[in-house]
Amino acid sequence: MSHSITTMPDWGYLTTELVSYLQADAMAVTLAGMHTIEHEYNAQYIARHYQYQLPLGKLQLLELTLYLPYDTESVDIEAVRMTAVKSALTWYKSLSTQNEANASIGYEAMIFDIQLVGGSSSLNQDDNDDSANPSNIANSALQRLKHNFGVRYFLEDLVVDMSESMQQLQVFSWDDWYSIAAAVRTPCELWRFLAYHLEQLQQSAVNHIPSFESEDALVERFLQSPDLFAPAIVVDNALIKNEVQDKPNSALVAITLAYKNQSSTAQMYHQHMIQAATIWSQLSMQMIDTYGKKHVANNEEQTETPLAHWQRQLLDESLFSRHELIRTLYRHPKQSAALQKDGYVVHQHSYESLGRHYVLVFYSQESKGPNSKAAVQPKLAKIAQDVATRLPIIELHHVVVLGIDFITENNENFFDIDLWIQPVDAMTQRERQLTKQMQKLKQQEMNKQNTPPASSVEDSKPAKAQKEKLPQVQMSLTIPARKDKQ
Repeated sequence: MSHSITTMPDWGYLTTELVSYLQADAMAVTLAGMHTIEHEYNAQYIARHYQYQLPLGKLQLLELTLYLPYDTESVDIEAVRMTAVKSALTWYKSLSTQNEANASIGYEAMIFDIQLVGGSSSLNQDDNDDSANPSNIANSALQRLKHNFGVRYFLEDLVVDMSESMQQLQVFSWDDWYSIAAAVRTPCELWRFLAYHLEQLQQSAVNHIPSFESEDALVERFLQSPDLFAPAIVVDNALIKNEVQDKPNSALVAITLAYKNQSSTAQMYHQHMIQAATIWSQLSMQMIDTYGKKHVANNEEQTETPLAHWQRQLLDESLFSRHELIRTLYRHPKQSAALQKDGYVVHQHSYESLGRHYVLVFYSQESKGPNSKAAVQPKLAKIAQDVATRLPIIELHHVVVLGIDFITENNENFFDIDLWIQPVDAMTQRERQLTKQMQKLKQQEMNKQNTPPASSVEDSKPAKAQKEKLPQVQMSLTIPARKDKQ
């Protein structure tokens, strides 16, 4: 193992997003065998256990940080690392046994961080000495050790049981974990990568042949596979089956084919999705943060539902789903002058969850028109309720309405966005059938009268929407609209 030092790169937004999914405060963990390491190698460690409820299941994460003197020999570092991993595996096995009765779909992972400490002759002082407190380590010079595990480590160095009969603790170095987070970008893709990673570990154990050389290589393979879009295709087919759309999403078809054929455009699509994921993350967190600050500033009482719940509704989107939402936003400057002047509505569906539907209302440029911001903004809740009533999808659980004002200032373009999130009771099969029949009858009546469908939402009463008070957020999003290429 090399004695190289890692630097702090830009990890993106996923690690910040994960905070919204925490189920409880981190729990300090005592690992058997680590006391011996502290004594023999003049070391200290901190272990914390986190539980996240991600969109697709539970993620249990153990963070283990080991502090060693800077002059520790490489052979000693390797010995300590192996002992620490064995201690973590023992703890995990005990935890799994205790929770066997309450087992649920989930993954378990460990982030192992080794930091070399300089500026102190001893880390392991007397228990009564304040310098023994790990929080005081921050007063010393710290350098993070760059190290890796990979599949070979568990096949050749530390042989463990990778049988398919039980979930295994997936062990990552600090550097690899955050590199993976920066690559996958979203909670949905992180979950699927952990499934893919575990499958590769188990396959390697069965074949006794490493199926990947490094975590970076594996995550790159994962992100280049057309299987990345399988969940979106499932949603797309369901939308067609439910008659929400009449044909497959052309962008989804094009991107999937590009990945399948490994064409030159696949990398371009990937970059577009990465950019969109970042922008959507910024947008989502700013909107909810603005709502929270508004309540604090006005001394308003918070709703019973925590802000993290609303934030998750926006962050529970895959790379492709975020791509489609951001693409809809940035398509606005290319719309006809008449559409931009009069305002218009675009329906967009989540390609991660069939039960989440988006309505993007682009306000008209006429300040006093019927579709202006002043006229439409107070009706966002009614729009959400109307869509919840009319949309014939049994799985529907949330309608998200975005009121969008496109602003140009000093040759820069900005979006001013209002948000309304409406939870919806799921339809029964009978209610869905009745809704579709009512829609057909209303359309037939309109055809007889030779009049276009009403654009107003006030004629529809919300039969399915819940009565819970919901957040409405007004914000100025300081993310410039994409300029046309020169």
